[in-house]
Amino acid sequence: ALGVTGRGENMEVGTYVEQAIASELSGNLIDLCPVGALTSKPYAFVSRPWELNKTESIDVLDAVGSNIRIDSRGGSVLRILPRINEEVNEEWISDKSRFACDGLRVQRLDRPFVRKNGKLAEATWEEAFAAVAAKVKKTNGEKIAAIAGDLADAESMFALKSLLGQLASTNMDCRQVGEKIDPTHRAGYLFNSTIAGIDKADFILLIGTNPRHEAPIINSRIRKRFLQGGLKVANVGPEADLTYPVIQLGDSPALLAEIAKGKSAIATALKAAKNPMVILGAGSLAREDGDAILAGAQEIAAAFNVVREDWNGWNMLHNAAARVGGLDIGFVPGKGGLDVGGMIEASGKGALDVLFLLGADEIDMSFFGKKTFVVYVGHHGDAGAHRADVVLPGAAYTEKDGTYVNTEGRVQRTRKAVVAPGQAREDWKIFRALSPLVSDALPFNTLDELRGKLFAAYPHLAAEDAITPAKWTAPKGKAGKVGSESFERYVRNFYMTDSISRASKTMAECTSVFRDGKKPSSTPEAA
Repeated sequence: ALGVTGRGENMEVGTYVEQAIASELSGNLIDLCPVGALTSKPYAFVSRPWELNKTESIDVLDAVGSNIRIDSRGGSVLRILPRINEEVNEEWISDKSRFACDGLRVQRLDRPFVRKNGKLAEATWEEAFAAVAAKVKKTNGEKIAAIAGDLADAESMFALKSLLGQLASTNMDCRQVGEKIDPTHRAGYLFNSTIAGIDKADFILLIGTNPRHEAPIINSRIRKRFLQGGLKVANVGPEADLTYPVIQLGDSPALLAEIAKGKSAIATALKAAKNPMVILGAGSLAREDGDAILAGAQEIAAAFNVVREDWNGWNMLHNAAARVGGLDIGFVPGKGGLDVGGMIEASGKGALDVLFLLGADEIDMSFFGKKTFVVYVGHHGDAGAHRADVVLPGAAYTEKDGTYVNTEGRVQRTRKAVVAPGQAREDWKIFRALSPLVSDALPFNTLDELRGKLFAAYPHLAAEDAITPAKWTAPKGKAGKVGSESFERYVRNFYMTDSISRASKTMAECTSVFRDGKKPSSTPEAA
């Protein structure tokens, strides 16, 4: 992508053609440059390294869980750098992980709001809590529900689940876009081979996923394995440039049955593979026929010995940092409870009175009826806050200590680098403060007490930076006929996938250049 032009004292490093570097990993050039000539344009001339507080944490803008260092000054995050973890991201991070941090400073929710006369108005915490309590107290648990968003930490989901339990509600879901994921079989929703296990694969079948946009670090790992030789990659899904050769089979879900029956052109190579791997995009299960797609992928895994005693090549690729943690702690419908689709249907019929949204912004809010009282707990003024009747300002991932579980089931924790703005508070504290006003007080007052309850209920979450292997039981996909609709791209704009990146000026510029094809407003050094 880069080279030198000119000679002698006129020699310059740059692109040979006037165009931006079209890579989701371009920011790593900053770290690779041996003399510091390639710099981060958003960070240039902002601060000196010795002025910064450095906090080791993890990235939550996708499900990889890249290890990062947060550099901050005062109350602002000024830059994000990678930390080395050979098992996860090696020494790399994606451009979104690196540059979207400017979105942490804008469109923030820094005080409570209550809707009055159709408009959100500033309120005190007491007024906001009173408005929620007044509504919840006169509502049966059957008509109360909650949805956890893509950036929620395990502690916050556990606190919200505990609160719902006290309100006698089993209506909760962390699969906010409606993925047909079976939560009862842990191995069925993990990236079982682990990210590092990609290095051992000799055949990879991609189903309904574009790892370049859903998890650039994993895509680069696949490319690294390809460059070593001896790897074939086939794709059932939309054609895309994944930076390595791919056998494009088509984009019809009907191809899954053909592959399972050995009628596909890749059947021979897949059968001969020593370490075959199936990577199923979690987003592809959000369709109405998601159960049938899951069953079809499962049939392929069974037919070609993808799972055996010494190798588990069944991998689900998530794109939300909160998804695996939410599934692990059971933030899914209980007995007789509603999932996301059921909540939408109930709300449309006027049968859902109260809905808690924990940073859930990826749902079309027009699906919820006007009679549903929406309480939004989150950190940005995104879709959920606009629909809410009460807004309770929460903390972003750089502003709290939180537990996340990445797509391979690795438990990791964010560390608090800066203080949340204004009156914003950590999400679990909000639910703890609200609990005595609507029911009994939740049985914890500190983060350590909360984690004691959390780890007692789910012991594997106590082991930081460790993967607790899940016993293989095939996921329960409902065998049936898949729809005629082709697989579509789940991530349509890599640079804007959550409330933080949508607020980022840098990500807006990248969207303009790389998605919309507009000329950059100025030539970036490395971004």
